[in-house]
Amino acid sequence: MQPDPDHSLVSLSAAGDADAFAALVTRYQTSIVNLARALTADDGDADDLAQETFIRAYKAIGRFRGDSTFRTWLHRVAVNVIQSHLKKRARRRRWFGPSLDEQGAAGQESPALAAPATLEDDAVRRDLIDRALASLPEEMRIAVTLRDVQGFDYAEIASMLDIPIGTVESRIFRARQRLRPLLAALVGSRRTLPGRAG
Repeated sequence: MQPDPDHSLVSLSAAGDADAFAALVTRYQTSIVNLARALTADDGDADDLAQETFIRAYKAIGRFRGDSTFRTWLHRVAVNVIQSHLKKRARRRRWFGPSLDEQGAAGQESPALAAPATLEDDAVRRDLIDRALASLPEEMRIAVTLRDVQGFDYAEIASMLDIPIGTVESRIFRARQRLRPLLAALVGSRRTLPGRAG
């Protein structure tokens, strides 16, 4: 395993250095917000979930053993926080039905029907990707987001999700197959999922 570039900041944070932990937050805040946004398709939730992730990480950093890089460990914390949130949201939906925001989003056209001319607008393009990701089952959405948006390798994702690498590969393969027709307009305009590859 490569040396962890965050090792010194993690050690200082574990010893109670708040400035060192603030430096880690600054380094990873955008990545964690983007992960939460991709998995929840909600800007407000993404900010709140990122904040909760850093609070949990701060409380637990003394127990970080260094079996993985800090980046991998932090994203594992984030996935746990986000999955808990998604389960609560699913329970609320079962009891109370979709929220007004969700009802409004349900009336929008399918991502595959978006006009290519509108894809030049970054906000529209981001919304198209978010809706395409939201259409995936949770296990596929998490795996493909960690790979194609966050750039983790298969071994890191397997460690993060505590599943075999073959399962990670299968989930990502099936997710990409489902995303391909939904994101055809982006591919047609020579764009792809943010991150490494589509």
